[in-house]
Amino acid sequence: MKHYQTYIAALLAACTLGLSSCSDELMSSMNTDPSKVTTIDPNAQLTMAELQTYGDLDMVNVYRNYHYGFTQHLMGCWNTTNYAGRHTNDDSQMMIMWVDIYTKSLKNVVDAIYRTNNDPTQVNINSVLRIYRVYLASLLTDVYGDVPYSEAGLGYLEGIQTPKFDRQEDIYNDFFVELADAGSKLSASGDNVTGDVIYNGDVNKWKKLANSLRMRFAMRISEVNPQKAQQEFESALQDNGGIFESADDDALIQYMDIAFSFAGDAYQDYRGNALMILFYGNDPKNNQTYICSTFYNQMNDTNDPRLHRIARFYFDDLMSTNDPSGRVDITDEILTEHPELVQPCEPGAFWYEPWPQGYQSPMLEEMATTNPDITSAFLDAECLPKLATCFLESSHPGVVMTYAETRFLLAEAKQNGWNVSGTVEEYYNEGVRASMNLLSDHYGCDPVTDDEFNTFIQNNGVGQADADIRRNINTQAWMLHFLNPNEAWANQRRSGYPELKSPAEYGFSTVLTGGQDIPVRLCYPRMESSYNSANFNEAVERMGGTDSWYNHVWWDVD
Repeated sequence: MKHYQTYIAALLAACTLGLSSCSDELMSSMNTDPSKVTTIDPNAQLTMAELQTYGDLDMVNVYRNYHYGFTQHLMGCWNTTNYAGRHTNDDSQMMIMWVDIYTKSLKNVVDAIYRTNNDPTQVNINSVLRIYRVYLASLLTDVYGDVPYSEAGLGYLEGIQTPKFDRQEDIYNDFFVELADAGSKLSASGDNVTGDVIYNGDVNKWKKLANSLRMRFAMRISEVNPQKAQQEFESALQDNGGIFESADDDALIQYMDIAFSFAGDAYQDYRGNALMILFYGNDPKNNQTYICSTFYNQMNDTNDPRLHRIARFYFDDLMSTNDPSGRVDITDEILTEHPELVQPCEPGAFWYEPWPQGYQSPMLEEMATTNPDITSAFLDAECLPKLATCFLESSHPGVVMTYAETRFLLAEAKQNGWNVSGTVEEYYNEGVRASMNLLSDHYGCDPVTDDEFNTFIQNNGVGQADADIRRNINTQAWMLHFLNPNEAWANQRRSGYPELKSPAEYGFSTVLTGGQDIPVRLCYPRMESSYNSANFNEAVERMGGTDSWYNHVWWDVD
């Protein structure tokens, strides 16, 4: 009997172990989605991070709401005027860029870097990811100031749920180290980078981008730390990887032609350039992209051949609700018959302030004889310049950095007395020409002819006096950066050019809810004061105790 009991106990124990093992395997299989992968290809993570940069409708909304208004490229549409033009300090809008970069693109990049570190078979993809991490972090720190950097994205990987806010000076110092080291590790004989929608895996171009970004960041700190700036700029120039040598080196994110949509799923579809879709607008007939008078007048007063390639006049009552088709271009009629009625929106103004004067359009009168949808040929709001239709295509690239920008950087470096070959005038002229070419090469504008360029440059050269030279270089950079809004705002704050007037000086002082002067940063998301309070409070204390959008970031010397 005792032997029988022992046998039964052993049998039960074996069955229990067997059932337990079977149960674990069963439960594991039941809780594993066979359609999902257990690991992510770092190349796929690179693709997602690159595309999100301009493909995320949420994030680029910050550009339309704040950046384009603060730089005074655009004004008049409800979003731009309401937030930037009226200095409306809205946490729900200012936080979007922070939330989207940290939780999407930067999170993917940090994870992919972490998993490819010290892997000799993935050195190239690791290095490219490190370069792109620096670029993404620069977007954040240039907008907000001190931000999580060294500990950002490590919540799952290392359990850091409340990352510290690194000082911007420390962040920039690390940028130079990271870019130099990552660039030096790239090799044509190394692993293939297969998820790259900027350079299609060309590591030599990534080396040039790393060094060209070093030039950008060196110039960014040239006012606050000129010695360090010169050292880093010259080091980038001397690097064996080289810098951008032509427009073929431009760092442009490639996008697809997709449907213009503002439905819920469009906010997760990064295949198209969402900035161009926003230019079209979620209410295109009533909330269009108007050109600010600062931008328009700069081109008009200098007879810039880009003026009516960028800014045109349209009758939009026939425009499709799904794409820009149906617009009637009335530019020639207005400029020929009624140039006195042209009324670009001033900083702080909605398109109807003041209500535009109008005229009876012969072109529309004739069209109305065969098109019953045209109920009136009287035009008024149509006298406001709008962004040209050629820009409203989702397949247009997103700008990371261009050859034209490096020419302007070299021109200013030479003017600073840094060790740069060539002349200020040569670099300036090359930058202007490349800026004009960018519009025709990638955004559907008619090419600027050599005669047009030569006439413009003869009358708008780099100048002689130091102040004029710096003003002209950085005003042309501001013109170039119309399609790179983060860099446009950063470089305008750093250089002080063009010299912008507050909407208060245009008669809007009583409606500027967030202060009279043009803001110089965006405030931190309020949620950080709750979820990451200790680090948030420390960062705010470094700014003087108040999270104000009038606190200058470290490199922006007041």
